[in-house]
Formats: sequence, structure tokens, C-alpha cells
Amino acid sequence: MYRSKIAGLGYYVPSNVVTNDDLSKIMDTNDAWIQERTGIQERRHIVRGEDTTTTMGVKAAKIAIERSGIAKEDIDFVVFATLSPEYYFPGPGVLVQRDLGLRTVGALDVRNQCSGFVYAISVADQYIKTGMYKNILVIGSEVHSTGLDMTTRGRSVSVIFGDGAGAAILSREEDTSKGILSTHLHSEGQHAEELALQAPGMGARWVTDIIADNDPNDESYFPYMNGQFVFKNAVVRFAEVINEGLEANNLTVSDIDMLIPHQANLRISQFIQNKFKLTDDQVYNNIQKYGNTTAASIPIALTEAWEQGKIKEGDTVVLAAFGSGFTWASAIIKW
Repeated sequence: MYRSKIAGLGYYVPSNVVTNDDLSKIMDTNDAWIQERTGIQERRHIVRGEDTTTTMGVKAAKIAIERSGIAKEDIDFVVFATLSPEYYFPGPGVLVQRDLGLRTVGALDVRNQCSGFVYAISVADQYIKTGMYKNILVIGSEVHSTGLDMTTRGRSVSVIFGDGAGAAILSREEDTSKGILSTHLHSEGQHAEELALQAPGMGARWVTDIIADNDPNDESYFPYMNGQFVFKNAVVRFAEVINEGLEANNLTVSDIDMLIPHQANLRISQFIQNKFKLTDDQVYNNIQKYGNTTAASIPIALTEAWEQGKIKEGDTVVLAAFGSGFTWASAIIKW
């Protein structure tokens, strides 16, 4: 049995910065209102025609591949996590295979929203542990800005989300004392509709229904979020899945060198930090400048933390996420 290690990291965000003041010009909101509720100061939005979910993923992947020291010909498999593919089908995994010029390797799409990157890491980890693959490209990439209700009606959701991508190369590690120690995945579908986008959907409102109704007040194709309910569940599940990972590896909170939480809301991250009595140096947050980039948030934050020297060899790194589904997950990594 092998371990899998993160051999390379990369991220990409669009150059178009959208501040809270920018949003206040197109909807009834303001900087203080947004920061008080979310901690967000600005986010990135794509410029149409310049970036897509796939192209951002490719840009992040190229950086991760270069840093890993492997050639793209050495990649055995692709796992792409997103809720915002540019096509209803096919998914972006095969588009990455094409655009990077990879061999005809398998490409898998993961649809677990905010938990998507940790789920994708878990899938890749299992393939490497069993010896089936040696080097796997894992991507989390999202374009939210083109699918949000950018009016006062949609402000409670639209101010939160941003666009971006992060990528990692997972490679086989012979030393079983390091690498990904364990991953822990959960779901609770009874709350699926509390954070969802229902249309277009084959079983709900498909394109023909939307066109036939031509209803300007139809909000079914915009994201819906029961914010308070999501928050209350998130803080509970975050704590549970972090503890689960620590206990599985005979670790305690004092062993955590760096926690990278999904960047859903700065208030959630701060609640968890206080609950576990972690210092600012033990938790990395960047939602202030990127907003919630869903499946991209953890790889972007993980890459930045590593680039800034906040993650060093021998460190115990914890990834944790909660989101739509409801799904939640954690990964325990010995760097």
C-alpha cells in the first residue's frame, strides 16, 4: 500500500476585481453590510470571452504540474471538481485532457460543490494507494459570476461568490509516514434543497419549461440558500469531521499546524478557530479577497498558504469543507 502526497500546487483567479463598493452601484447593499455578514471585501469575476471554468482550471494545472517536477505525459488520471461546468455535458475533465494535450487518460468530474475538492482528493488518494495510478491531476474550478442574480433581489447570495481555480498533483509516495493520512466524507441529502440551484434540471424545471413560461420572476435558475440554516449546520459538521480525522490518526488539536477550511463565510471559519482554540497562524483564510469560490476555495487557499511559507515539511495540515448537498469532508495530510 502506497501513500499519496501533494507534489505540486497552483491557482489562478481572474484579473477583474469586484469590490463591495462596486456591487453597491448595481444593488442595494454596502461594504459594511457585506463585511459584517461574510467578511468579504472583494472577489474576482471573469471577463466573458477570456475565462471559463475549464480554462481557469488549465491555467492552475499548468502551475501545479511545473511545480511538481513531472511532465504532463506522466499524468495518469484527471479529477475535476466543479458545480459550474461550461457545458451541461460533457464535463470539464475531458476538456482539460484535451487542452493540456494529455494522453488519453481517464477524466472524472466530481459534483460535490463546496466539498468537491476534498472529495476529489479522496478519490485520487484511493487510486494512488491501491497502486492503480502514480500521478493524478486534481482541479477545483468555478465560474459563479455569470449565473448569479446581480440585483437587490439576489444580493444575499450574489455578494458571497467569486470565480477562480486551484489545482494539485497527487503523486505516489513510498514513505508511508507522510502524505495524505486519511480522508472522511459525509452527506445528508434530507437538506439538499436548503442550498441548491434547481433549474435547469431534468426532473424539475428543464429549459423547455423556462422558455415556455417566460416568467421574469422565475428564480429557479438562480442559487437559493437558507443562510442561517446552512451556517448552523456548517459549524457543527466542520467540527465533527475535523475531530473525526484527528481521532482516526491518533492526533489531537494541538497537532494541527495548519487548518485550511472551505472559504464559505469568514464567520464560520472564525467560529471553528475559536472552538478549537487555534491561533491566527494555524488557520488560513482568504475569503476576504476572493469570496466563496466553492470547489476552488480550498486549493486556492492551500496554494497561497504554501507559497507564503506557512506550510512546511513535516507539518500536519487539515482540509475541511461543508456545503450544498449537504456534504462535508476532511483530509489529514502530513506534509
